[in-house]
Amino acid sequence: MIPIFRPCFGEEEVEAVREVLLSGWVGPGPKVEALEERFAGYVGTRFAISVNSCSSALLLAMKALEVEGREVITTSMTFVSTNHAILQSGAEPVFCDIEPDTLNIAPESVADRVSDRTAAILVVHYGGHPCDMDPILKIARARGIPVVEDAAHACGARYKGRMVGSLGRIGCFSFQAQKNLTTCDGGMLTTDDAALAERLKRLSWMGISKRTWDRFKEGGGQRRWKYDVTEAGYKFYMNDLNAAIGLVQLGKLESANAQRREIASQYGKAFSDLPWLQKPVIKPYARSVCHAYVPRVVDRDGLIDHLLGRDIDASVHYYPNHFYPIYAPYWRDLPVTESVWQDLISLPLYPGMTEEEEGRVIDAVRCFQPNGSLKGP
Repeated sequence: MIPIFRPCFGEEEVEAVREVLLSGWVGPGPKVEALEERFAGYVGTRFAISVNSCSSALLLAMKALEVEGREVITTSMTFVSTNHAILQSGAEPVFCDIEPDTLNIAPESVADRVSDRTAAILVVHYGGHPCDMDPILKIARARGIPVVEDAAHACGARYKGRMVGSLGRIGCFSFQAQKNLTTCDGGMLTTDDAALAERLKRLSWMGISKRTWDRFKEGGGQRRWKYDVTEAGYKFYMNDLNAAIGLVQLGKLESANAQRREIASQYGKAFSDLPWLQKPVIKPYARSVCHAYVPRVVDRDGLIDHLLGRDIDASVHYYPNHFYPIYAPYWRDLPVTESVWQDLISLPLYPGMTEEEEGRVIDAVRCFQPNGSLKGP
């Protein structure tokens, strides 16, 4: 079976884990510190705070921005953790519609939804393609609203030459097993705000003022155990085993993303003459990292069955969140989202994908014979 995603590990990751296991320090320590420093440098922010998942990062971002009792502008075309973070923080999601080609939140829809109750704008860089950030940031600046980037799909992506995760007030990254940079599971927050970074760090470790490793480095005496707790936080920190893998993966990220772009390019060439398939776009302002290859197709479910019959996995990302019962109270009319999602399919794409695997996917898609044509926007 050719999977949709496959993590790409080598001997370097194995050795990095071995080093940590033999060091006697496997909790958050020097590897976490090193990954945070290197990741901040890579993204171009002053601070990076590691956590155990992007879901945790999103929740911490909402908590630190104190959105409780207010509204957060968001998209329905995402994994539920994006919008669960809003609910878990005591705020209300306000769903915007999307662009039909990028599947990203539409700036004009954001402008329509902003109100005096808006506490934050939460954008999702769908599939690794950056949102059109300038008009969104202009809307936000005019009202003093912070922008949070859900960059779970977009590690290494650029918008007009600037790194995703450095554009808003806070960036949230996923290092889950299927992501472009993986630590098996984990995440990262990025920001230029020193006070915000300090609070995010506290919240990620039970509200404690100093991490164990920071206290350990300071030396003996009571400083090894003494700390303050000023608010209730969470046990969301990353450990050195995950961070060691992340350091290796960060060194491979640019080449891995280049492989993803090349596979996506080959797909695009192979499918260009299929009248029933609409290829993903890449806007002039974007350097996508092609986390996922998501075309629009006729008879999506038929194509999935067709591919599975040839030992090729395929799926749908995502079922619009506002269709789930938990989000029924926040339902909005989203005509583009509701039309486009029915045509979407995720095809296999990952670094290390062989030419033989790529060829099998291309041949299987090309020999599919659907009935009908694409409709909607």
